[in-house]
Amino acid sequence: MLEAQGLTVFRAERLVFRDVGFSVGPGGALVLSGPNGSGKSSLLRLLAGLLPPAAGRVLWEGADAFTDAGAHARRLAYVGHQDAVKPGLTATQNLRFAARATGGSVAAALEAMRLGPLADLPVRLLSAGQRRRLALARLAFSAAPLWLLDEPTIGLDASSVEAFGALLSAQRARGGVVVAATHLGLPLPDAAVLQLG
Repeated sequence: MLEAQGLTVFRAERLVFRDVGFSVGPGGALVLSGPNGSGKSSLLRLLAGLLPPAAGRVLWEGADAFTDAGAHARRLAYVGHQDAVKPGLTATQNLRFAARATGGSVAAALEAMRLGPLADLPVRLLSAGQRRRLALARLAFSAAPLWLLDEPTIGLDASSVEAFGALLSAQRARGGVVVAATHLGLPLPDAAVLQLG
């Protein structure tokens, strides 16, 4: 489903990684591991089409993933370091846009990440962990077959990681792929590991 062949990335003329390759099939998961600066975030950005490779290619179902940038964007959900939530809006208001685009239930997404009691609070009043949970709650709407996640559990407590694990399990059960960069353990049983750096 997702395959990388000979990927090489430079940032500011510094080699980040070279000749990286992997393959992840339907329902599979790949954990990107390595020290800070080893290229985990860069690899995720490359897979999302946000950073061009200096060499190599990314394939989706055997074809060049970037031939049609719009189609590639529609097949993925990307959660980066920033939570991408608006502090002046409530948790519910932040999720409404994603719900409109997919037809999903805001209430179900809030409950998926145990945010129901915080639904009507402005995001500026939420803790860092609560804001991260809100960012991850958007995944409850996602039918995208490819999830790219950069340090998704940063700031989460054990209960929230467990709730997030249910979203990951549902994604894999429907044949979706998860690629996640992390320094922490993730609830991704049987995930392959790619060590960078």
